[in-house]
Amino acid sequence: MNFHLQLETYQWVFAILAAIVTGMSKTGIPGVGILVVNLLAIAFQGWNSNGVMLPMLIFGDLFAVVYYKRHADWRMVLRLVPWVLCGLLVGGVALIFFGLEQKKDLLTPFIGVLILVMLGLTLSEKKINAWLTGKSIAGVASTGIAAGFTTTISNAAGPIMSIFLTAQRFPKDKFMGTIAWYFFLFNLLKVPLYVAVGAYTHKPIFTGQTVALDLLLLPAILVGVFLGFWIYPRLSQKLFTGSILGLAAIGGTYMVVDNVIKLLQHN
Repeated sequence: MNFHLQLETYQWVFAILAAIVTGMSKTGIPGVGILVVNLLAIAFQGWNSNGVMLPMLIFGDLFAVVYYKRHADWRMVLRLVPWVLCGLLVGGVALIFFGLEQKKDLLTPFIGVLILVMLGLTLSEKKINAWLTGKSIAGVASTGIAAGFTTTISNAAGPIMSIFLTAQRFPKDKFMGTIAWYFFLFNLLKVPLYVAVGAYTHKPIFTGQTVALDLLLLPAILVGVFLGFWIYPRLSQKLFTGSILGLAAIGGTYMVVDNVIKLLQHN
């Protein structure tokens, strides 16, 4: 499904809001990024939401990397790499199948449940929570695969990685530096993957229209970037962590409830 730049007013409104929130999520409040998926899903259904969103994310990633680069925990990023790559490949295969069958929405509640399970583990007793720490191979592997899969399907891996890094008890700057490099690298890797999926299915994810729209949305992303820079130093560590977990809970719950409602309406 391709679209032209003769958009309805509501589409422009949601696209601009998504662009502003994207910028804020990259430089100030990571958890708020989960809202972008929903905003673009409302404006542009199916493949186009992925095609519009990924360039927006990469543009925001550039600012985050430049600003927070010196704080990254590269050991953690490198430990995740092989598992995320596995998730990307599995996600690419799933995107082909679910995209062709127009059943991609079936995966959304699964992602929501996954987010809520991880959130529950993070808030649980220390003995269970240890599974999510960087010392647990199973925790790193499952998180990496889940994040790679989820980011490929719907660009919605933000809450998964945010919850995982929160479990590491990283201070704000270290958290932002690590997640900035993580998403910059893997969002870039998704570009050739999306091109390959589009070529295989003859349904391009990136089109001239999506690229043109992204270029028009760059100023809105910049507004969000600088809003994030303004908000970030005003957040205490406690409020920063609380906002990440709270927004993850809201996003995961919405993914589950919204799709249950749609299922009931269809029946």
